[in-house]
Amino acid sequence: MTVNKILAVLTMTLIAPVSVLASEGAERLAELLEPLETYVADFEQQILDGSGQRLQEARGRMWLSRPGKFRWEVDAPYEQLVVSAGEEVILYDPDLEQATVQPLDQRVTHTPALLLSGSADELTGSYEVTRQQQGVSETFTLVPRNPDTLFEQLKMTFRGETLDLLQMTDSTGQRTAIAFDNVRVNEPLDDSRFTFEIPAGTDVIRETL
Repeated sequence: MTVNKILAVLTMTLIAPVSVLASEGAERLAELLEPLETYVADFEQQILDGSGQRLQEARGRMWLSRPGKFRWEVDAPYEQLVVSAGEEVILYDPDLEQATVQPLDQRVTHTPALLLSGSADELTGSYEVTRQQQGVSETFTLVPRNPDTLFEQLKMTFRGETLDLLQMTDSTGQRTAIAFDNVRVNEPLDDSRFTFEIPAGTDVIRETL
């Protein structure tokens, strides 16, 4: 599992998709993201290879508070924690008794979670954005302008005004699929949710960008 590879599959096709201009897509996406302060949800994730073969699946829960704070807990099949208070990211694997610590990459093309900052200027500067309407769902396709990115295409799907699906494809054709459920938006979150004290005896690896 990696927080930088997020992909979901949208199966509802109520009506034929209607695309709009990229500039309009970015503006509409910013409208949806701008009110978002916190986001809490359960998730189910799948990683697929280029042929659609399932490589990995996981489920858990995430908390996000902008700017730059998030907590990603994988419950099954193996426990794992990714947490950041905005400067460093800690990846903790209790089974391996290992923690990896690295600076948070503030480039939105390298950290898709930072897209939730809702900056229209940053979106249009970093991505070509198009929008599709499918019934009550809106899907935004983001193609990075900079070739030095972790993915070739990212899709964000909203049902109503709630983000519940993300899609990502990397340069190898590998896809990561995540669907969100039990979503709660803009509820108060304590900052302690985004801190983590590494247990004594853990093997700590520190990385730089």
